[in-house]
Amino acid sequence: MEKKKVAVPLVCHGHSRPVVDLFYSPVTPDGYFLISASKDSNPMLRNGETGDWIGTFQGHKGAVWSACLDTNALRAASGSADFSAKIWDALTGDVLHSFEHKHIVRACAFSEDTHMLLTGGFEKILRIYDLNRLDAAPREIEKSPGSVRTVTWLHSDQTILSSCTDMGGVRLWDVRSGKIVQTLETKSPVTSAEVSQDGRFITTTDGSSVKFWDANHYGLVKSYNMPCAVESASLEPKYGNKFVTGGEDMWVRVFDFFTGEELACNKGHHGPVHCVRFSPVGESYASGSEDGTIRIWQLGPASSEEQEAANTNGKTKVGVNDIACKIEGFHIPKDGQVEGS
Repeated sequence: MEKKKVAVPLVCHGHSRPVVDLFYSPVTPDGYFLISASKDSNPMLRNGETGDWIGTFQGHKGAVWSACLDTNALRAASGSADFSAKIWDALTGDVLHSFEHKHIVRACAFSEDTHMLLTGGFEKILRIYDLNRLDAAPREIEKSPGSVRTVTWLHSDQTILSSCTDMGGVRLWDVRSGKIVQTLETKSPVTSAEVSQDGRFITTTDGSSVKFWDANHYGLVKSYNMPCAVESASLEPKYGNKFVTGGEDMWVRVFDFFTGEELACNKGHHGPVHCVRFSPVGESYASGSEDGTIRIWQLGPASSEEQEAANTNGKTKVGVNDIACKIEGFHIPKDGQVEGS
């Protein structure tokens, strides 16, 4: 009987409390980057390929529930339990602006064109901030039916997607009219929602179910029941043939998108897995856990058919050396905790 290989991840320490959100930037001229949100109130920026620590964004006074990078990875945003969302310079670590809210900010997302920031949280209001006019009042979208858990943009910033902490379903809002145009029905509250890199699918998790929806016609494409309650799922961006999940059993699983067959089960976290995300080139994926660590797992070599498909698409791998220039000039925390892997 063939012995299964045990995956050895890159383990990224640094957070002192649970890691609750992960976000990869697209590939930039400097490589790609990973930002993490944690209940320790300090989002962290890392080299997305190696997991090496680049810097810590210091300034929030409460748990940070959400963190993201803009398309060029030049700015970061974070949403916090201190009733604020902040915009940061991703090169220096400086706060560029703080948007005050009246309750906990649970989710934030940059628009694809990088000119807007979307926030949502316990106030049940979706707000769009104009990043070219930081002092201008935000546009408020029609009241959300419940407390907002996730937000993201799709359709070239024409549509907003949101889910709630206290009710099922994913709501899609037309940005122009500010009205809900579609609801994707789920039995349980949706804990994670991701738009695939090619814009074709919306990947959601609710209860112990992972669902894939057509991002343009909104039909349900696939639905798989998992062995336990899942909190997050992510679709492989290059071929779209695998997806990864994380949940309460502390394991990070890889499945076949077309059949739902389990391909790998990675053990290593010492607490529930709150977030999983594929890197933009699809060769690795990251998981964040209640145990305070981030683990970056390699997917393994692609099959010859997959490689052939990639070659025809003309996609190339980003080298480690492409990353260095973003690192200079970032603030080192006052306690001198330069945390790598």
